[in-house]
Amino acid sequence: MSQKVLLNATEVNIILHRLACQLIEKHNDFSNTVLVGLQPRGKYLAQRIAKILKEEYKIKDLKLGLLDITFYRDDFRRSDKPLEANTTEINFVVENKNVVFIDDVLYTGRSIRAALTAIQSFGRPEEIELLTLIDRRFSRHLPIQPNYRGRQVDAINKEKVIVQWQEQGEEDAVYLINN
Repeated sequence: MSQKVLLNATEVNIILHRLACQLIEKHNDFSNTVLVGLQPRGKYLAQRIAKILKEEYKIKDLKLGLLDITFYRDDFRRSDKPLEANTTEINFVVENKNVVFIDDVLYTGRSIRAALTAIQSFGRPEEIELLTLIDRRFSRHLPIQPNYRGRQVDAINKEKVIVQWQEQGEEDAVYLINN
């Protein structure tokens, strides 16, 4: 198994700030926009982006939620091991709001398809956008593309992209792992 560093901690930090600025360009004061991190791995990216927006760019009243898509996935019954659901933490209505889904890696697009279904329980959004740290562009099964991407990676199917966060006790980094 070989491992290649795609992004180190400094590069991750630069990308997070760029993504935050791109969100500000589109959504200004976020008065009609909510951020929704997709559980489990989009949680850390969403929290980090929200922290940058609040602390460094002084965005007030930013709404951040976490959405569990476990039982909305089209492949959840295909696994022999029991699934562990995460919590959904959305304490606002998304009716007529601009929703920005946030996930760490866009791979096949199936997680995003599940999120599109799951978010309907909280209202009908005006618009839904997608922000991802890593876009694996040659692996899509569905016609889904990010509106905001940190980095585009050309990885073949046997390769895995692993994102590590300091909140998980690791140094911020993105690795390409070849099995």
